[in-house]
Amino acid sequence: MENGVQELLQMLSNVISEARGVPLSSDKCIIEREKTLDLIDEIKAQLPGEISEAKRLVSARNDFITNAKKEAESIKKVAEDRARQLVDEEEIVKQAKAKSDDIIATAREKSDELRRVANQYAEEILRRTEESVSTALDEIQESRSKFIAASRREANDDDYDLD
Repeated sequence: MENGVQELLQMLSNVISEARGVPLSSDKCIIEREKTLDLIDEIKAQLPGEISEAKRLVSARNDFITNAKKEAESIKKVAEDRARQLVDEEEIVKQAKAKSDDIIATAREKSDELRRVANQYAEEILRRTEESVSTALDEIQESRSKFIAASRREANDDDYDLD
């Protein structure tokens, strides 16, 4: 008989259920000894195979669970490493932003200072130029006045010479 243990146990149960009862007893019955012993022998023969198959399945399940746990730990470690790396990168970005903000602020300060100094320099140059032009204008006006005065004297001298 090539029946599974479950099927053999069902057959044994059927033999017992269908057995004739013993007269004057409700819990005793008469069964066919040979048929019942054959079923029990068949169950005994198949039971070690079933047990070893069950052990193999349990072992395979345990191996699967162990491997799944290892893989889960590996994935968790990779995720934690990546998270740390992202945090580190974020910190680097924050530091770089802070540094660039400092550089920009310094550049603005220097730019403002250069603009102020350039404006002072331009104002000073324009003041000096104005003074120089004013002095030159005064000299030109003085020279003109002298020229006019000299021209008048000469014209007056010429008037006396004509007589």
